[in-house]
Amino acid sequence: MEFAKFETVSIKSHPELNERWIQDRIAEDPSIIGLGDLVLKDRERLQPRAGRLDLLLQDLDSNRRYEVEIQLGATDESHIIRTIEYWDIERKRYPQYDHTAVIVAEDITSRFLNVISLFNGIIPIIAIQMKALRSEERIGLVFTTVVDQMVLGYVDDDEEGQEPTDRAYWENRGSKKTLALVDKLYEIAKTHDSALELKYNKFYIGLAKDSVPNNFVIFRPKKGFLRIEPRLKNSPETQERLESAGLVVMDYDSRWGRYRIKLQPGDIEKHEGILTEVIAEAYAVSIHD
Repeated sequence: MEFAKFETVSIKSHPELNERWIQDRIAEDPSIIGLGDLVLKDRERLQPRAGRLDLLLQDLDSNRRYEVEIQLGATDESHIIRTIEYWDIERKRYPQYDHTAVIVAEDITSRFLNVISLFNGIIPIIAIQMKALRSEERIGLVFTTVVDQMVLGYVDDDEEGQEPTDRAYWENRGSKKTLALVDKLYEIAKTHDSALELKYNKFYIGLAKDSVPNNFVIFRPKKGFLRIEPRLKNSPETQERLESAGLVVMDYDSRWGRYRIKLQPGDIEKHEGILTEVIAEAYAVSIHD
């Protein structure tokens, strides 16, 4: 394999490269910024009394949109404010989508890295550092996420804020058939820790050990089906594996970092292998958190 030496190029001071060129490259292939399989919804999107949003991207497999602002050189106050302002306008205009603000800059300084980190968790915001690399007459772009969207503290795990319920409550809200599905998956979860117990909460059925929540997978029984939600990082590989196995995969819950899988009676026997794998992976993630 031949070694190639790359030289870092300042886009801001380059005589030919500019922000429009960056927009063109991302518009051609939005996946290059590293946020998954995205499509371009709009560029230079007019914002009422607030200028133009550089790029509006949307995840192909979910209802998540990314409001992207590009900054040549180092981040500054106006760039951060503008990014948050455009995110706020878009989320109010289109509340049916999940919105994330994205700052892309050549240099995200430590000062503004701290500022962005303060916003994260309150405002869904991602900071991406962009580098242009040249080899002879060719130039490429490398995008590195330096502040990722924070998976908000597991509010659904906060038992103090949940009204306690019991199995009878869920048999009424769901059904005995869907509770039977929960029992089968619970047995799979217990193979990783026999001390796990089902914890009946108002909005979901979780897991606990010695009364302490360990919700690496939660269950939401309905009348005719069960939705299970393992906590795993979103990835094209996992999505493909689940769908190839024949599972019904709903939109990924980016807010809480969970896959959402819809199961009908009989599906556990049909898909026991892949469900066992997913639960094992979620458990492995939980013990390393």
